[in-house]
Amino acid sequence: MMERVAILGTGLLGTSVGLALRAAGFKGSIVGWNRSRSQAETALSMGAIDSIGHDAIETAKASQVVLLAIPIFATLDLMEQLAPILGPDHLLTDVGSTKGQITEAAGRLFNTPGRAAFLPGHPMAGKERGGAEMADANLFHGAVWLFSDNPAWKRSPQSAALASSWREWVVRMGARTNDLGPQRHDELVAWVSHLPQFTATALSALLENEVGEAPELRDVGGRALREMTRLGASPWSMWRDIAHTNTDAIAAALEALEQRLAHIRENLRTPELRDEFEKANRFRRE
Repeated sequence: MMERVAILGTGLLGTSVGLALRAAGFKGSIVGWNRSRSQAETALSMGAIDSIGHDAIETAKASQVVLLAIPIFATLDLMEQLAPILGPDHLLTDVGSTKGQITEAAGRLFNTPGRAAFLPGHPMAGKERGGAEMADANLFHGAVWLFSDNPAWKRSPQSAALASSWREWVVRMGARTNDLGPQRHDELVAWVSHLPQFTATALSALLENEVGEAPELRDVGGRALREMTRLGASPWSMWRDIAHTNTDAIAAALEALEQRLAHIRENLRTPELRDEFEKANRFRRE
């Protein structure tokens, strides 16, 4: 039974998990840790955590379930540090947006006799701006929470029970769960998450160059401009690790979009443009 949770990283997702667990009726203890103590203090003031851990390693050791809600490279670093310290009565999980490197490390460092278990996870939820102050107990309602589990991993009965319990709490937080292998996961999120982000970034950067000196033109764009550039507010610090750990899949998606845009450019006065609109309409309807 899951009674002690440690959230390492009390930004948007980590703090939202704490709030969502409480809203779902979790009565156990939730300890939070963050490199920036002010973020941990914000999470504490919001009721997402019960106390602040002063050291990530010690906070993890005192828990049963450890949620790594930090950037991907920091997650990989902490996995290396925690592997020789935690035991078969611990479960680690994460919220990383790419799963290839994390799943490889999970198989190498965890999920073996005498070691803690690791359950790679990724909630398809978020906002364009991060930080504990943006957290929301309802962030995961209706969202899909992806797992990249591996049935070949050997887990202790204690950690297997914790993994099952964590999955149950994810559902209680309002999410739907789905299992995808790491390669398939990274291919899919490149299309449905990473491509929209980098498209919005490119469009926003282009508009900054073209109309940045004429702020009155922002109003001309109205709702269309706001919707298309909303993700342009996302910080580089959040997306650097994603770009580094899913480079090939993102590059392939961007190349496909470049070709599609070229096709539209070349057919602005032909029936091919109508076909593109019809395909786009079908996608939105479905």
